[in-house]
Amino acid sequence: MQTDVVVIGAGQAGLSAAYELRRAGADFVVLDADAGPGGAWQHRWPSLRLDRAHRIAPLPGMDLPAADPATPASEVVSEYFAEYERHFDLPVRRPVRVRAVHRDDDGFVLDTSEGEWTARGLVSATGTWTRPFWPAYPGRELFRGRQLHAADYRGAEEFRGQSVVVVGGGTSAVQQLIEISEVADTTWVTRRPPVWRTEQFDEDAGRAAVALVERRVRAGLPPGSVVSVTGLMETDEVRAARARGVLARLPVSDRLTADGVVWDDPALEVRADAVLWATGFRAALDHLAPLHLRAPGGGIAVDGTRVVAEPQLHLVGYGPSASTIGANRAGRSAVRELLRTLESQAAA
Repeated sequence: MQTDVVVIGAGQAGLSAAYELRRAGADFVVLDADAGPGGAWQHRWPSLRLDRAHRIAPLPGMDLPAADPATPASEVVSEYFAEYERHFDLPVRRPVRVRAVHRDDDGFVLDTSEGEWTARGLVSATGTWTRPFWPAYPGRELFRGRQLHAADYRGAEEFRGQSVVVVGGGTSAVQQLIEISEVADTTWVTRRPPVWRTEQFDEDAGRAAVALVERRVRAGLPPGSVVSVTGLMETDEVRAARARGVLARLPVSDRLTADGVVWDDPALEVRADAVLWATGFRAALDHLAPLHLRAPGGGIAVDGTRVVAEPQLHLVGYGPSASTIGANRAGRSAVRELLRTLESQAAA
């Protein structure tokens, strides 16, 4: 199967790129590994209500629908994405998993679960959800309780009456910690002391955060975590949890034992029934491994969205475009630059 441009992934970034390709009248297809629409949002835990979710930005050309704030965000966004695909008649094929991307004389050859695709241009919008990060940790194999990643969290009720250690300093860690603390005894462990923001994240702060990430990816370094740049928003829910003592964090423990977590300080030891690793995600880019794009710093050098070593390849939803708003902008700029590149090569 052949097309001019393949978009890999139908989340916020992939659909934004598809919208721009449709407007440009391009020959393209979107290959999405999920069984249904919604991108990563369809996998969010059911108790994440719409009014507790943040950074949900509308896709280009269609506003988010009005919905009950108590509705699970996963339902609202999945239905919205599905309607978006229908409304703009986007050629999304699913479930199609892209296993590997190879270079050929004209562009790329994609090895997928439904056969081989060839394309002159490629937009990779695979996000991070499929690559949860599990840190190396002494004693993890000894712990007799339950260990799960934040990606597998489905709600607090399954932890009722237990002692739960939540590891991680990001927004998901805080949200899940607060939920679990209402039905269980919780301990919060983070690598660094959390930095709380009391003011809104305005445009100036946003530009400064994006600039920091852009410098990293331009240098071929991994993007780093979002919260390390933005900090954590102090909401009414956070203030209430702090008043209950829920947000009294401890530094990262030194090891796990069969029954919990311990520190070298003999005064610190926590028995645990479960450890929730809310330790973030890494960019899902294994399908690009045959192109040998990794820089010495461990990341992929990107200028804007264009991969420096492959001008016919753009990464959206990566680095500075990892937010929903950033993904929209990235989809637009990536498609415009990619189509100019393909046009100039065809004319040469």
